[in-house]
Amino acid sequence: MGSKPRDERLRRYWDKHSGSYDKQMTFLDRKVFGDTRSWICGQAGGDTLEVAIGTGLNLPLYQEDVRLTGIEWSPAMLDRARRKAASLGREVDLREGDAQALDFPDESFDTVVCTFSLCAIPDDRRAIAEMVRVLRPGGVLLLSDHVAASAWPVRAAQRLIELVTVPMGGEHFLRRPIERLPDHGLTIERHDRFKLGIVERLAARKTPG
Repeated sequence: MGSKPRDERLRRYWDKHSGSYDKQMTFLDRKVFGDTRSWICGQAGGDTLEVAIGTGLNLPLYQEDVRLTGIEWSPAMLDRARRKAASLGREVDLREGDAQALDFPDESFDTVVCTFSLCAIPDDRRAIAEMVRVLRPGGVLLLSDHVAASAWPVRAAQRLIELVTVPMGGEHFLRRPIERLPDHGLTIERHDRFKLGIVERLAARKTPG
């Protein structure tokens, strides 16, 4: 699944940045992403998988009756998520794992969540396919990310930014996960795009069996 040396380098990158991640993302939530995390987590229900759970920033936002599993491929990030879950008294099944090869049987979850992470997963197409695979028929996929802007001058700036961010940390600015979903038989039920089209969030339902 991709280049092993590249994947190990990216894992080390995120391990190194785990200590500053919360501060950086809290700033972006306040200035750019708005209420997106609560918008996403408030729609989760039943057996829920959060892919690339990071340091666990979303943990306080899930409803109490959600049965939550989280996977993360950075051990340092996962350690912070475990400590956060313990401090919240929240029971969460937290595991080290690869979003591009989820270690779960088909149709295991009622809800799958991924917030601001597909931008940095090497093979985002494979990751989305895996999320759909483990989602039960009739289940909901909840995604949010920074995406290719709606205005071309901003997209041009994003392309320049990628010249630095992709080699350094594997972070992409011109992806749009929503464009992948029709290929998987998902129906978009809720969708918002704002901040010059840079931020996109959606709820998509898997076709019932």
